[in-house]
Amino acid sequence: MSEQHHSVLIIGGGAAGVSVANNMRRQDKMLDIAIIEPSEKHYYQPGFTIVGAGAYTLKKATRNEADLIDVSVKWIKDYADSFQPDNNSVTLRSGEQISYDYLVVCPGLQLDWDKIVGLKETLNKNGVCSNYSPETTEYTWECIKNLKSGVALFTQPPMPIKCAGAPQKIMYLATDRFIKKKVRDNIDVQFCNAGPGMFGVPFFAKALKKVVANYGINCNFGHNLVAINGATKTATFATTNADGNPINVEKKFDIIHVTPPQSAPDFIKQSPLAAASGWVDVHKNTLQHTKYANVFGLGDVTTTPNAKTAAAVRKQVPVVVDNILKLINNSAVVEGYDGYGSCPLTTSLNTVILAEFSYAGKVTPSFPFLDPRTESKMWWFGKTMGFPWMYWSLMLKGSRFDIPHLEKYSAKLVKKDT
Repeated sequence: MSEQHHSVLIIGGGAAGVSVANNMRRQDKMLDIAIIEPSEKHYYQPGFTIVGAGAYTLKKATRNEADLIDVSVKWIKDYADSFQPDNNSVTLRSGEQISYDYLVVCPGLQLDWDKIVGLKETLNKNGVCSNYSPETTEYTWECIKNLKSGVALFTQPPMPIKCAGAPQKIMYLATDRFIKKKVRDNIDVQFCNAGPGMFGVPFFAKALKKVVANYGINCNFGHNLVAINGATKTATFATTNADGNPINVEKKFDIIHVTPPQSAPDFIKQSPLAAASGWVDVHKNTLQHTKYANVFGLGDVTTTPNAKTAAAVRKQVPVVVDNILKLINNSAVVEGYDGYGSCPLTTSLNTVILAEFSYAGKVTPSFPFLDPRTESKMWWFGKTMGFPWMYWSLMLKGSRFDIPHLEKYSAKLVKKDT
């Protein structure tokens, strides 16, 4: 017998979970809502890139979880351990069972540091850094700040990962730092990407190729980091030779920024909610689970083929909230999410390309008066001030704000570009 029951139970207190809880509370003042989240701290993860570049502080990117969740929402400080969707219940790590009428699953993804041999042993020392954790992002800035000569490697693992542009954002910011310190000529900057190109959306990939060329960065595509030796400052990459046969190559480095492989959390992979891929199996437009009608998923943890960004979460939240409310009122769910995601690509310490796109890589800008490929100082202001304010003051507080994004705005640009 469950000790607790809630009308709406949310798994995860990150951007998605807090936003859903507070948004739903604004829509229904009386609904019984609970959120399962063990962490006391909440991080604005899009800020980690600029923390690593010395343009932001970790303190600015951090809040207390208790200050974010509406006081009328029950906060269960524990880990979700397993799911029993046929019985509408979740078992916590403590062993307690929580039952629900509707379940929202949004615990984010997990960083698979262990999949790179030797990484955990050398991370945060020996010039091995990463922006992907609050425990490591400040060391990235130490590495960049102190490098005067040598080799700087920046890696990207196979997709999917959080914000596909993040591995190269820090590379551009670092290179701009090297230029400003007048040491650029002494440093060999290399991008080692497991994928075949700069970016998954060709429209923006062309613009980024120009950025790389202007910086004189060497790109190594089809190079997947598989091992690292901090003591010898050697990184091993799996790639192929000219005949297409798999080989390993070693590269020396003075600093290396590592983007770890990423996957669904293990407790999700092992659950009946997971697809074969391990991600929570939801309809890509309604965000409703494909088997359990009273279960929804959003954020980084789902099978939806969109960019895993905070901007995607912002568009997904009202779809999940409204669809649950529709079910409560015996109405049909709607296909309200079109795959929108946004990636503010920091190309220097004062410019950003605001890449916006939806499913199938359709370019969907919200500001038709600007060429979306333009490196803009305005978007740098957005990245460092405007977007964090929107996150803390609007999105997490459950406010609904929308700027229309339409493919037709850039149809002529895309046609001309091709």
